[in-house]
Amino acid sequence: MSTRKLLSTTHFHPIPLIVRNSIQLVQNCTTPPNPPFIPKGPSVLATTLIKSYFGKGLIGEARTLFDEMPERDVVAWTVMIAGYTSCNNHTHAWMVFCEMMNEELDPNAFTISSVLKACKGMKCLSYGRLVHGLAIKHGLDGFIYVDNALMDMYATCCVSMDDACMVFRGIHLKNEVSWTTLIAGYTHRDDGYGGLRVFRQMLLQEEVELNPFSFSIAVRACTSIGSHTFGEQLHAAVTKHGFESNLPVMNSILDMYCRCSCFSEANRYFYEMNQRDLITWNTLIAGYERSNPTESLYVFSMMESEGFSPNCFTFTSIMAACATLAFLNCGQQIHGRIIRRGLDGNLALSNALIDMYSKCGNIADSHQVFGGMSRRDLVSWTAMMIGYGTHGYGEEAVELFDKMVRSGIRPDRVVFMAILSACSHAGLVDEGLRYFKLMVGDYNISPDQEIYGCVVDLLGRAGKVEEAYELIESMPFKPDECVWGPFLGACKAHTFPNLGKLAAHRILDLRPNMAGTYVMLSNIYAADGKWGEFARLRKLMKRMGNKKETGRSWVEVGNHVYSFVVGDEVGSKIEGIYQVLENLIGHMKESGYVPDLDCLIYDLEDGT
Repeated sequence: MSTRKLLSTTHFHPIPLIVRNSIQLVQNCTTPPNPPFIPKGPSVLATTLIKSYFGKGLIGEARTLFDEMPERDVVAWTVMIAGYTSCNNHTHAWMVFCEMMNEELDPNAFTISSVLKACKGMKCLSYGRLVHGLAIKHGLDGFIYVDNALMDMYATCCVSMDDACMVFRGIHLKNEVSWTTLIAGYTHRDDGYGGLRVFRQMLLQEEVELNPFSFSIAVRACTSIGSHTFGEQLHAAVTKHGFESNLPVMNSILDMYCRCSCFSEANRYFYEMNQRDLITWNTLIAGYERSNPTESLYVFSMMESEGFSPNCFTFTSIMAACATLAFLNCGQQIHGRIIRRGLDGNLALSNALIDMYSKCGNIADSHQVFGGMSRRDLVSWTAMMIGYGTHGYGEEAVELFDKMVRSGIRPDRVVFMAILSACSHAGLVDEGLRYFKLMVGDYNISPDQEIYGCVVDLLGRAGKVEEAYELIESMPFKPDECVWGPFLGACKAHTFPNLGKLAAHRILDLRPNMAGTYVMLSNIYAADGKWGEFARLRKLMKRMGNKKETGRSWVEVGNHVYSFVVGDEVGSKIEGIYQVLENLIGHMKESGYVPDLDCLIYDLEDGT
């Protein structure tokens, strides 16, 4: 059957008029046809692949592919600079930028902003200023990406915020990144008041869109100045602007309450949170570790019961809690879990383990952890030195210090405090004085009040009280309680009444904050029979609300820690404890021991 015959059959249905009009309208339309598919060139594909390599951390592959590209435009160079910067290889990013400039290619705004991030990462102000000049030369200083990156670089690399503020004031249309960068600049240099001042200005700008990150930084500013009042106001602002369900903002508020010691608010806020992640739990655990380590362990058990797996930050806080409580058995169990999780090579965890074993009285295990470390930083050496010092191993601490210096690590102020304290407790006066001179002469570290206090304690413990006084008189600034306190103790221990009275008067002029200093002073007056002065100091303590923290001792028996205070009458085994104590007193008397009661003046009224 022919086509003509088929078309002439009675079964043919003509096209409706409305359809024919629509087809005619389309045919008469002047819209050009779809453009033909043009495949991307090899340079574009290679650039995209380089970006993908950096995203997966394959830095070597990205560089190899870049070197093999026959033609490299500014986009390819910018991707290399940004890729190195994102992987924290800031020096390589700078070198690539220098190669690009040698190729006489003009950078664009993204090139400049990327290399400015590298300058910030290197903390190299001179490079940053050079790039700023290039941005002005190429007319790129008006781009918001460039201006925000310039502000961030200056805020990080300069000694003040003046240059960053100058760039900020020159931005005509500031966006939320501009404001947040300036707030972060103030906050990261511990100027919380400056950060909050800028944040307040940001809130008054109607054209600026608020974002969760700006609130998080502002909350951190409150944390840095320890102001829970400002923090509570920010908490209300977070709720007002609808960010109360943003988890990073919620975590920052929780951290603020913990660091401001508002644990009732922190606890209430934690249980009100409709979602929590591992950072949430770590924040609360770390907060309690600093104030109530027992509660920190309880929160840790709660976290695991809800199915969260601890990470290195969790274990670090838990190890610190065990160290504070001297829970050796608990610390050993956590150590075992760290090994099973394959985290025993983590540097921060190893440092925490050294500190935990030392504070729990197991210096041998501290040494074992230290010796097994494949890599050590300044904290590792310092923790081990402090451990040796507190256990009376002064010679080992001295040997460790010398070994650290030979390994190429430069000691800081904390290290010198550790070695001076170790020498003091071990009676190594000459070695301690040598390190004091070494600190000032070879390392140009100016001694502060605490360092002078360590040297005074070193001399005082060895009975060189007059030399200690000469050192105090030669100090370039007025000594405070950290210096006069050890000196007063030395005067009392080695019977220097005249110098002791002088130290007592100097301390009283300072109106000391430490209750222990008042107690020592009042006991000296009591031992000298000056009961009027003794009563006056005790009344002063009571009026100031200053009370010496009660001494506490504890022992771990059968996976349980028992703690004791003077006059304690509460406990399941208190009768047996007092029976043992009476036996010990009997043995002491039989051996002829005569206690020194001068240092045990006890005030029943305030329990000190």
